[in-house]
Amino acid sequence: MTNDFGNVADELDIIRATHVYALGLDRFDPQLTIRAFAEDAVWDATPVGLTRYSGREELLDFFTRDAAAVDKQFHIITNHFITFDSADTAHGTNYVYSEAEMASGATIKAIALNEDTYTRGPQGWVIQSRYITALTTPDMAGFDA
Repeated sequence: MTNDFGNVADELDIIRATHVYALGLDRFDPQLTIRAFAEDAVWDATPVGLTRYSGREELLDFFTRDAAAVDKQFHIITNHFITFDSADTAHGTNYVYSEAEMASGATIKAIALNEDTYTRGPQGWVIQSRYITALTTPDMAGFDA
């Protein structure tokens, strides 16, 4: 859906940012993952039992620890709904389904709703904030990053 501020190219760029995030995680590439985020971004997964991080330095540290702690994982991100607030800001939601096998042998599973805000950065649209809430009971007991 677009409105007076957004167009299909902007929507696709936002969706691409969410897919860059997932691809970076699944390829264990924290530098790729962090490219999806604004400099002062917030990533908050406290509702699914994880932590809240602010700023690229904290996010990169978390994504680096995650890459080292996980042996296998995947993220499927779908059902994007985006609303443009201005020519350079938007908000939206998308679903994420993720499973992982930790290096420790534990397994995790989460089906969640990402509530995002987006901003147009120098390289295109990026995630300004991501708030992750569970849609089903998450199994995160073995997550140790």
